[in-house]
Amino acid sequence: MNLNQQKLTHIYEEHKNNPQSPLFVDGNTNIVFGEGNPNALLMFIGEAPGRDEDIQGRPFVGRSGKLLDKALKECNLERKDVYITNIVKTRPQNNRTPNEQEINKSWPTLKQQIEIIQPKIICTLGASATTTFLKKPIGISKIHGFAIPYENTIVIPIYHPAYILRDPRRYQGFLQDLQFVSKTVKNIAK
Repeated sequence: MNLNQQKLTHIYEEHKNNPQSPLFVDGNTNIVFGEGNPNALLMFIGEAPGRDEDIQGRPFVGRSGKLLDKALKECNLERKDVYITNIVKTRPQNNRTPNEQEINKSWPTLKQQIEIIQPKIICTLGASATTTFLKKPIGISKIHGFAIPYENTIVIPIYHPAYILRDPRRYQGFLQDLQFVSKTVKNIAK
């Protein structure tokens, strides 16, 4: 097993079997820790797991995940080559947006994941994930598809796939943003 994967697994195991873990919120089935390449250049971060993710214990496996997978393929990216996770690791009740307390409890674990994987690009999916990184509310419609320096990496915000499902007319723009992400990763990998 890869050293980074061992470190990620160790963190996950610390929380998974601990009902006192700050990652748990009442009514959750699973901690949805994240999955993918533990040495990925590209890391996708959403806001929180949904119902399907909570049931399966895997990120982005529902309708939003299927749309993301489709778009990744169209951009010549494969899910196995990236790392996918969320800010909050358990599903908020009624699938609501995570609150500040939940985000603050989950942030140290996400930071550990980032420190282990050391991605060159973090692609935030949606306004909630983007706001968490930038530490200020800013409309995703104003900054999607732009590269923003963040610590030792670059953050590129894009729309959340769930938003695209609600407004399919935005798919082309979503795909263009993802193509920019793909091109940026390939340039860094050279």
